[in-house]
Amino acid sequence: MNEDKRNTASDLVKNTSKQASELLNKTADTANGIIKSVSGEGGLVGKVSDTSTDFVKNVSNAGNKAIGKTVDSAGKAVKGASNKLFKKK
Repeated sequence: MNEDKRNTASDLVKNTSKQASELLNKTADTANGIIKSVSGEGGLVGKVSDTSTDFVKNVSNAGNKAIGKTVDSAGKAVKGASNKLFKKK
């Protein structure tokens, strides 16, 4: 497997994770907007909704970062092992 194909696969995983995170964030914002339009902006329900939305978005963003780091680490490990196994001496 050449390096271009490895980068494409890791980019696919990272991009999919990023898009899923963005979709979840937008969904949370939309739901928050609907709740606040029904219950009112300044009330307790609106504040709880804001807090919940922030929590969901932070968890989503943390997961996205973790996936990116995992993909990068796995790619480096495979490349290092491949170089050790198949590198000509």
